[in-house]
Amino acid sequence: MDRTEDPRKAVLDRHRRGLVQLYTGNGKGKTTAAFGQALRALGQGYRVCIIQFMKGRKYGEYLAAEKHLPNLTVHLAGLDSFVMRDNPAPIDIELARRGLEIALEAITSGAYDMIILDEINVAVDFKLLALDDVVSLVKTKPPALDMVLTGRYAPQALIDLADTVSEMREVRHHYQAGVKERAGIEY
Repeated sequence: MDRTEDPRKAVLDRHRRGLVQLYTGNGKGKTTAAFGQALRALGQGYRVCIIQFMKGRKYGEYLAAEKHLPNLTVHLAGLDSFVMRDNPAPIDIELARRGLEIALEAITSGAYDMIILDEINVAVDFKLLALDDVVSLVKTKPPALDMVLTGRYAPQALIDLADTVSEMREVRHHYQAGVKERAGIEY
């Protein structure tokens, strides 16, 4: 049953408090955790929008959403190339800012129950986005909207806004043993 079919659930949803979750740290799995959270929400009939900052490649999650998950919208806000941390290209800044505009539109549209801002912490750290703009964006979320922010280098201001903060810590990574990236694992 879709959650909108039960009028009691619709009333409860109007009064629920949306949470801000933040996944950070140098370990693998932040985006994967966010997509897992999206899948959990979709299973409950929620509508989810993901904006992937600094990503232009259609990773496996994007492809799965496109093929099988009609209530999941994914926007790419980057190129399929690395961004230079100390000297980002103007196109990288432009695409990140466009991603922020898409996020604001999604947040204020009322069309979604959950918004995921994937790699937004990195976009701030690389100076593609101003921290104040991202803080303002998080503060504009409607009370019932759930939001997930991911990426290394989470600034303290975003940590302070979050209801839940999880830090992924690298203990070991297969790259260290010379294992290359692989479809279905890294993308």
